[in-house]
Amino acid sequence: MQYLLMRIMPKKVFFTKGVGKHKHGLQAFELALRDAGIEKYNLVSVSSILPPGCPVVSREDGLKDLVPGQIVHVVMARNSTNEPNRMVAASIGCALPADGSHYGYLSEHHTFGQNADVAGHYSEDLAATMLATKLGIPFDAEKDWDEREDQYKMSGKIVKSFNVTKTAEGDKSGQYTCVIAAAVFVTSGEEPVCDKPEEQKQ
Repeated sequence: MQYLLMRIMPKKVFFTKGVGKHKHGLQAFELALRDAGIEKYNLVSVSSILPPGCPVVSREDGLKDLVPGQIVHVVMARNSTNEPNRMVAASIGCALPADGSHYGYLSEHHTFGQNADVAGHYSEDLAATMLATKLGIPFDAEKDWDEREDQYKMSGKIVKSFNVTKTAEGDKSGQYTCVIAAAVFVTSGEEPVCDKPEEQKQ
């Protein structure tokens, strides 16, 4: 019997965000997905590694390679409330290494009561710090984000960090308000690895 093992690798990634409001929580989530432009896909949440050599593209560039019903891998932050005026936030942070052969990091952050600046800085800090620890960049954890950001970039090992953040106040009438932020992977199809499992080759 012949086997074909496949490796699914993203060829690019784009970032998006959205908000939705509805009397039902699930429909508020659906409307947030529509606002973000990704409601047509079967979304599968994955953990937070940005593959080496995976370029960041615009939402428009990423969406043109996707078709309705496709299984699409995402790193997503999501939050919702039905409390009037309560602030909700969802944020994705991203940190890119200077060495293109090394992987980067993505982080998810969802919270209540934080504005876009605070939530965005938090998620960006998470991603950059995870990458810094992996690359062996020394830093003082007691310093605030702005100081550590300069320290990371001065090391020459982290070329860029950023965040995509969505916030909203809970609907005054008590409807559900849902916010999402997502990094969406566009795959290049299935890449063959080998034709048989190892045990079959012996």
